[in-house]
Amino acid sequence: MVQATPFLLVLSLALMAHGLSERKCLLTGQWINDLGSNMTIGDLNRKGEFAGSYHTAVTATNNEIQLSPLQGSQHRTNQKSQPTFGFTVNWKFSDSITVFTGQCFVDDEGKEVLKTMWLLRSRVDNIKDDWKATR
Repeated sequence: MVQATPFLLVLSLALMAHGLSERKCLLTGQWINDLGSNMTIGDLNRKGEFAGSYHTAVTATNNEIQLSPLQGSQHRTNQKSQPTFGFTVNWKFSDSITVFTGQCFVDDEGKEVLKTMWLLRSRVDNIKDDWKATR
């Protein structure tokens, strides 16, 4: 029985580590980024679509920041534990729209983390100003 104890301990540790690596990252809920912006993502429907809201902490306008709607989708073909997704925010306080694309991860401590890239398109008055409309 004494010889079986180290094996059971190793097996238990292996099973626990496997359980951590299999933890799914869920988009649904509230998220806060490094700058203090926050968003809420609602439940995914059967197609992987979701809706929510985004309240940014930063802006390039002088307008009062307002809660803005978002719509998006999560990749659903494979049910991986760290899904890819994308969403669009239609800013209610400016003539611009931002698209985000990213992936939901579970880090080494078990914390869910979203890694994203974004493009913001602002309205311009003239096609000659197109060069400065996207950030």
